[in-house]
This record gives sequence, C-alpha cells and structure tokens, in this order.
Amino acid sequence: MGNGNATVIKNDSFFQRLIRTKAADSELEGHLEPHQGSDEGVEKLEHGALVRSMGVFPLTMIGVGATIGTGIFFTMVEAVPKAGPSVILSFLIAALTAGLTAFCYAELAARIPSSGSSYSFAYATVGEFAAYIVAACLLLEYALAASATAIGWSAYLNHFLTNSIGWQIPEMLRTPLIGMKDGATVINSGSFNLPPVILVILCCIMLLRGTKESSTLNAVMVLIKLGILAFFVVIALSGFNAEHFTPFFNTDNSKGMAGMAGVTAAAGTVFFSFIGLDTVATGGAEVKNPHRSVPLAIFWALIIVTVFYMLVSIAAVGAQEAGKFAGQEAGLAVILQDVTGQAWPALILSLGAVISVASVTLVTIYGQTRILYAISKDGLIPSSFHNVSEKTRVPVSNTIIVSIAIAIVAGLVDSGFLWDMVSMGTLTAFIIVSIAVPVMRAKGIGADQPGFRVPFGPYLFPGLSIASCLYILKDLSASTYHTFFIWMGVAILGYFLYGMSNSRLNRQK
Repeated sequence: MGNGNATVIKNDSFFQRLIRTKAADSELEGHLEPHQGSDEGVEKLEHGALVRSMGVFPLTMIGVGATIGTGIFFTMVEAVPKAGPSVILSFLIAALTAGLTAFCYAELAARIPSSGSSYSFAYATVGEFAAYIVAACLLLEYALAASATAIGWSAYLNHFLTNSIGWQIPEMLRTPLIGMKDGATVINSGSFNLPPVILVILCCIMLLRGTKESSTLNAVMVLIKLGILAFFVVIALSGFNAEHFTPFFNTDNSKGMAGMAGVTAAAGTVFFSFIGLDTVATGGAEVKNPHRSVPLAIFWALIIVTVFYMLVSIAAVGAQEAGKFAGQEAGLAVILQDVTGQAWPALILSLGAVISVASVTLVTIYGQTRILYAISKDGLIPSSFHNVSEKTRVPVSNTIIVSIAIAIVAGLVDSGFLWDMVSMGTLTAFIIVSIAVPVMRAKGIGADQPGFRVPFGPYLFPGLSIASCLYILKDLSASTYHTFFIWMGVAILGYFLYGMSNSRLNRQK
C-alpha cells in the first residue's frame, strides 16, 4: 500500500496531538471481499468488519438516491421565493461547486477508500482535530437531511391520499410541535408529525437487513424517481410560459435578496442536496475495487443529478409563476394538476414521490451510520457504534440509535429550520476535503494507488472549490451561523472531554 504511515505522537504536546494523522492503509483494515460459496466463512469474519459487496451501478444509485429528490421535490418552495426564476442559476452554481469538489473527492476516494468519507480523508491528511470537525459537520448534515426529506415525503403522502381516496392525515398528526410561520417560530401544542417517523422506522428495518439488500432496493426506487421526474418535465413543459422568467432576478429587496444576493442565498438552500457525493464516498469500504469504482460512481452521480435538476427547475418555473412557490406543499404535484386541469398526473407524481423519495432518507441514514462506524473505530466516540452483526454485517446498535434521533427531529421540528443547516455542514466538509488534496499530494499518501487524479495539479481545482463554497456560505442566514457555531462548540467540547484521550492513536503512544 502507499506510504500512509500514521503520525503517532510520542510526547504530550497538545498541538501535536491535534494534528496527528492515521495511516491511509488502516482504512483498508477490516473490510473484506464477499465470501464465495457457503456462509461458513462469513461467520468467521473479524468482528466489526464490513464486506465489499457493491459495484459501480448500485454505488452510483446511492449517490443519486441521496441527491435527487431533496433539491427538487421539496426545496423549490424555499429557494424560488429567494431567487425568483433565477433559481435556475442557483442550481447551476451549486452543481458547479459540487463538481469542483467532486474532483477532490474522486482522488481522495481512489487513494483512501474508506467508510468515513471526508472524515477519513481529513484524518489521513490534515490531522485528528480537523477530522473531528469534519465528522461533526457530517453528522449534522446527514441527520438533518434525513429528517428534512422524511418531512417532505409526508407532504406528498398526504397529497396522494387526498387525491386517491379522499382522506387526509389528521392535521395534528402531520404538523410538527415546533413550526415556522412567516419566518417566526411557533409552538403547535398537541401536534406531532407522525408519517416521517414511520418512514424512518421502515428505513431502519431495511438497513438492518444488510447493505446489499438495501442498495438493491435503493436502486429500484431511484429508477422510479428518475422516471417520475422525466414524466413531470414532459407534462410541465406543455404549460411552459416564457413570461414566468420575467423579471429573471428577484426584485424584492425587503429581505436583502434582490439580484445575485437571492441567487446565492437560494444556492445555499439547495446545496445540501449534493450530499450524495459524500454519501458515495462513505461506501468506499463496502464496494468492490474502490480505487476505480468510487470515482466513477461520484462522476456518474453528479452528471445524472445536474441534468435532472436543471430540466426540472426550468420546467417548474416555466409552468408556474415564481410567486406561487412560497409555502406550497407537494409543489410539483400541484404544478401538474394546474397545468393539466386533471388530478391523475398529480396522483402519479405523488405516488412516485412517496415511493422514491424514501430512498433519500434510506441512503442518508446509511451514510450517517457508516461515518459513525469510522469515527468509533478510531476511538473518538464509544465502541458500540462500530459493533457489527456477525449475521448481516451491519452496525446494529449504531443504526438503531441514528434512526431514533432522526425520527425525533422529523416528528417534532419544521423542515424550514433544517435546509440551510444541512448546507452549512456540507459546505464546511467540502472545504476541508478540498484542502486535503494538496496536503495528501505533499505527503505522498497513496501515491502508488491506482485511480483518478485531480487534473492541472493539486491547487487549481481544490482552490476553485474552496472559493465557490465560501461564495455560497456568505449568504446563509445569521440564525444558521448561530446554530452551527453552537453545534460546533458542543462537538469540540466532546472531543476534549472524550475523543482526544480515547483516540486509538493516543493508545498507540
């Protein structure tokens, strides 16, 4: 393997303990090729080991599944009021930024195939403390993304039930306790959003069955989703009105979002949907030939996602005035109903969304459990998060704990509180991933590993990626920054109270 020797500190220097790194080679330890033949050999696998059972296609579908659905099915109602018709530029800016970062992810994944994604990349390059910060960002983005998409799924479920059998979920059972109205927080006494909790429980049960089974189900749901979105584009374009794009930029500056300010603010809102790139990398320990398969899956997922985002956003804005998006539940279904004057197209889309958007929640829960698995293996959090079932090769207690936490947030909190927070975590993680590339090149980590390399040297694309992320970050709301810094403060406290002294590298001194 490459020259990824761990930096083990032999003294008590506080700063040196923060920047100690682990061997890139260690990312390959405990991850086994699928057993051929009887199950006898599987039962003898190392306790805590994951099995390489996926190829390029299912891994690509995991990336697409984690990405398509969030930015299109749900966040149009948040993004269009900020940017107006120029929300198309918001998706384009987010896609270009994600594309630049994808180059960095592809090289890191080829050199350091792991289950921890950007956390493991940071640990092997820029050090333990930076890796812990990335881990905190990833835990934030994955947990809130899973909760937010489960909440959005609930709206499409209710729309489908209303139009198919004429029955609605009682309002008190589809309204969160902590809601948002006109930008202000409201408490809805006696209310609880039950449908997203049910979805999270079903995803948890599926994940506990095993990675191969979960990835196969996800691939089927993703293909359904792409078919439904293609169906939407074809019908919505039949009601296309070019006047809906005039004026192109938001002209209302009452909230400081006129012109490009609204575009970048909306880009920040939709950017979290590109979490799929990171999710692909989290599967590095469970995919065959990761040096080749992970980079290919990252680029294929990015291409598929960008094409569909642009087509759907153009069709949606062309079919409906920008002013109608605000507060609209099951927005794409409503657009089809308005365009055709009939209920059946909206019914098909709602049913497709109910089936396929579940894949977003499924893969984001999967991604978070694999990140916690990697952090736990390194000793920075308790060992219960990397204990793997001998029968299914799944981290059972990890998956259950994550699902409970996500279900609680989904049942109690309005999704309006979550979108920008997920983007904040994603952008911060992307910045550190971009920094890791030149550091990895300078240290020669994984230099003899096959696979993708960032073109034009280690500075151009990573530098552009960092600049793009900072450009989007500048227009996120003040409340998002406040919440993020509180979360990071809690995480850093956890590192100094537990992680630093219990680190596996610390025990190797």
